Amino acid sequence: MAINVAEITSILKREISGFEQHLQVNEVGTVIEVGDGIARIYGLRNAMSAELLEFQNGIMGQVFNLEEDSVGAVIFGNYLAIKEGESVKTTGRLLEVPTGDGVMGRVVNPLGQPLDGGPAIQAQQTRKLDIVAPGIAERQPVKEPLQTGIKAIDSMIPIGRGQRELIIGDRKTGKTAIALDTIINQRGMGVKCFYVAIGQKESSVAQVVDVLRSHGAMDYTTVVMAGAADPAPLQYIAPYAGCAMAEYFMWKGEATLCIYDDLTKQAAAYRQLSLLLRRPPGREAYPGDVFYLHSRLLERAVKLSDEKGGGSLTALPIIETQEGEVSAYIPTNVISITDGQIYLEPDLFFAGVRPAINVGISVSRVGGHAQNRAMRKVAGSLRLDLAAYRELEAFAQLGTELDKATQAQLDRGARLVEILKQPQYKPFAIEQEVMVIYAGTQGYLDDVPLARVQEFQTAFLAYVDTSAASLRQELASKKELASDLETQLKQALSDFKTKSWKK
Repeated sequence: MAINVAEITSILKREISGFEQHLQVNEVGTVIEVGDGIARIYGLRNAMSAELLEFQNGIMGQVFNLEEDSVGAVIFGNYLAIKEGESVKTTGRLLEVPTGDGVMGRVVNPLGQPLDGGPAIQAQQTRKLDIVAPGIAERQPVKEPLQTGIKAIDSMIPIGRGQRELIIGDRKTGKTAIALDTIINQRGMGVKCFYVAIGQKESSVAQVVDVLRSHGAMDYTTVVMAGAADPAPLQYIAPYAGCAMAEYFMWKGEATLCIYDDLTKQAAAYRQLSLLLRRPPGREAYPGDVFYLHSRLLERAVKLSDEKGGGSLTALPIIETQEGEVSAYIPTNVISITDGQIYLEPDLFFAGVRPAINVGISVSRVGGHAQNRAMRKVAGSLRLDLAAYRELEAFAQLGTELDKATQAQLDRGARLVEILKQPQYKPFAIEQEVMVIYAGTQGYLDDVPLARVQEFQTAFLAYVDTSAASLRQELASKKELASDLETQLKQALSDFKTKSWKK
């Protein structure tokens, strides 16, 4: 076989011209101290802040402190498997998480690894965990409602897409219940939901997943979990991971909802890491940048401008208070960052008012901008009526005799409180909320016994669905209580009370 010199020469020239030398330089250091989720490393002179590190056994970490002769790092994994004297190399990368449709319906840890026993996440792309929030020019005002399905919230403390609304209260007052009801209510509304569980028992998170699955909500929900048994570094990065996953859909022009349950535990994990790495402690032993910890997370909640696709990320952070102490360090920090708060009061909860929302302290700084016109019209006087009722109730406890007008106001206030009660996992459609609140504020319940208000509500909504279905459909499509619709609603209420309601 003859050797063709010209052919061999041309192949060699082609290979040489296409040759690219990929030279990867990794700086290697040595672990000099390890324990409780942190490590001190010597030798990484050129390491960057927040750079991803790889330990000798494959466990990942992140640069946390840059000191004169060493680097302090947090460890994302089993720190007991790392020994002093082992090598650590820099990667030149920042921490990223998988995003895209592959994460929907899954339970993952903050690194994007599955916890539900399913296959590995097939990521369309990854997103950096910690990014700069969109600027003013990329935003638009919050004006589109995000319905929670909870009458008390949608009527008096409305939440808009792109808003940050804090849910705050003592433990076991129904904070997570409000968050779950809001997720369940997004079915069919095209909102992608992300529930971030921080420092919770695994049994509690399993219960949450089971509730969401039984209501068909896991189809559009991702659960990001850093449990109570997980290392502090994972609890610290969990909210950022959930936020990064949501931002992928937000930048595609979709609406997303992020629930951080709860940021008190994230702040405690951050305090633990900071103290272990000898950062100077401040008030309540938290480091000086604990405000920045939450502000850089919550500022990423945004309603993007139409030029940027008009997507939104709504944040519902949860904060747990001790003995109703809303003036403690972390609660006041987060209250000052958010656009309002829903305060849950233990006394109301134990009195059977659920959701136990204290209307006096709770507020939405977006206000009526995040309500449809029908709800704005019927709920205008609701907050004032309830506030007047609370004052009169305190006065009436003195045992003084009341005139007829005052007694009538007390009776109506008691019925308004009753119609705002709502069982868990039973969100209402917005048009149903409008009809029920209209009946309460316009006096149609004044002659209904207090114990039968809930029964009246259920029976009336069933009556509308069978005998006045066009009224509900029109109210749902127009989202405005025009005079003709109001006349129809009054007629439906009158007909129901005369024909169907058994007194």
